Amino acid sequence: MNTRAPSSASSQARLARSTRGLAPLLALAGFLRPYRLRILAALIALAAAASATLVLPYAVRLVIDRGFAAGSPEHIGRYFLGLQAVVVFMGAASATRFYIVSWLGERVVADVRLRVHQHILSLSPEFFEHTRVGEVLSRLTADTTLVQGIVGSSASFALRSMVMGLGALVMMAVTSLKLTGLAFIGVPLTLVPIIVMGRRVRGLSRASQDRIADASALAGETIGAMSTVQAYTHEEADRASYGAATESSFLASLTRTQMRAGMIAGAFILVGASIVGVLWIGALDVQAGRMSAGELSQFVIYAVLLASSAGALSELWGEVQRAAGATERLMEILATEPEIRAPMHPRALPQPVRAGLQFDAVTFHYPTRPDVAALDHLSLQVAPGEAIALVGPSGAGKSTLFQLLLRFYDVTEGAVRFDGVDLRELDPRALRAQIALVSQDPMIFAGTIADNIRYGRPDASDAEVRAAASAAAAEEFIERLPQGYNTLLGERGITLSGGQRQRVAIARAMLRNAPLLLLDEATSALDAENEQLVQQGLANLMAGSASQGRTTLVIAHRLATIQKLRRIVVFDQGRIVAEGDHTTLVQQGGLYARLAALQFNNLGTPAASPSSRGIS
Repeated sequence: MNTRAPSSASSQARLARSTRGLAPLLALAGFLRPYRLRILAALIALAAAASATLVLPYAVRLVIDRGFAAGSPEHIGRYFLGLQAVVVFMGAASATRFYIVSWLGERVVADVRLRVHQHILSLSPEFFEHTRVGEVLSRLTADTTLVQGIVGSSASFALRSMVMGLGALVMMAVTSLKLTGLAFIGVPLTLVPIIVMGRRVRGLSRASQDRIADASALAGETIGAMSTVQAYTHEEADRASYGAATESSFLASLTRTQMRAGMIAGAFILVGASIVGVLWIGALDVQAGRMSAGELSQFVIYAVLLASSAGALSELWGEVQRAAGATERLMEILATEPEIRAPMHPRALPQPVRAGLQFDAVTFHYPTRPDVAALDHLSLQVAPGEAIALVGPSGAGKSTLFQLLLRFYDVTEGAVRFDGVDLRELDPRALRAQIALVSQDPMIFAGTIADNIRYGRPDASDAEVRAAASAAAAEEFIERLPQGYNTLLGERGITLSGGQRQRVAIARAMLRNAPLLLLDEATSALDAENEQLVQQGLANLMAGSASQGRTTLVIAHRLATIQKLRRIVVFDQGRIVAEGDHTTLVQQGGLYARLAALQFNNLGTPAASPSSRGIS
């Protein structure tokens, strides 16, 4: 059974796929649905504020035609008090609407960020082979900010402008059907530039967001490798690269802004010209006695409301198009299916889990190198509790074996079995819960030492954390730190030495207490003193429980570290070329003997002699 998702040319191609025809903003409906009552409250407040605004011109008409015409201070005062009441009501309704829609914007953008982040954590390593981290972070930050704008303010203002514009148009018709008909002649002329130029703004907005993502990716890559950048005095070149990316982002934004400015100017000019022409005719009607001054004033205010609503819509349309581009980019990530996922009905591992491994004629090609077999018809069996070493030149396929065991990828041909169950029949999370990994360059997270050890099992008690640290030979340096286990570490554990980071990683694996242990060059970059401490921790880790040791696979380039293991498997070009213990392999000659001769002769040590520093 293969639960690998249908693969496209690449994950990057999937991210570039357009969903314009699917109206990306509609995808936000699912995020808004849980807050239906708040949306209803916002609409009620919106309707109340719009109604109050539309009453204002009528109140002004009464003040002019009845208050001024009556010439009585009492009449004028009464109408002005009514006008003041309308203003107060309108302010309260507007404030209520603003609060509710602002809350919705903050809430929805938090939900979108959470959903995207959760989905990113489910994606397979293949996705990150094609997609830069900075690109993903840009979508989580810059794009979600645009979504917040459309949900929290732009959509509200757009609805308000639509309601106001429609209400103003109706009231204009009630006031003077003749003038309204004349004003309507200019409406089609206004809509044409909004629609045509709005489409162009959307494309430019997406291009602008892509350029911002490029700049973010460059910055993230440089900051993440600052020591290398400075060691190679590459600052000027990186400044130039980031400057070029930033300038490209600026130019893309400038083009979008110019297009939006032209769209706004065109709409305002066309609407304004139409209104001025209509008001000219209205003024002639007042002179001729065909309408009162109050009616003309009422019509003018409604016309201004209509014009301002049309202008606001033309401006907001650009924001809507921009947010649509950002939403499209976010939905593309959510639409990306993980290449590795659980089958519909995953099998359970036999209990107790013993971690017996079987590789049956396994062939594997990395997606980025489909023409080169990383593993070529490889067969290997590892008994439960057995510890074996994997050796061979770089690129021979040793680390690929770990990638397949962790089910970061599925085999191209053949099968990998864990306690007799094909990995493709297991839930990847259930499988990985049975594995502990100690890598050559372990990841240390910003936080305390206790947090980093507890990463192996978040529910572990303080006593269990201390026991794991002690077994990993890490307690001796932890207790010398100012805050001990509560000492805060810098990003990637920059405040710790290489040996200290390795021992924290070993403690993390010790705490996980998994039946399968994968050691990937865990001592290759250490000095002799640190290596002895790390080897002590590794020996304790491999020993497992009192009743049975863990199944352990050790990748090692330094052969001195694995001489005492009874079984060493030699890899070359994706195949197993030899197996045996150290002495047997040296006597057989071949690749292992050549590697041993190179290493031990350079150290002045006989090739066949065991090392006291080996893992026992």
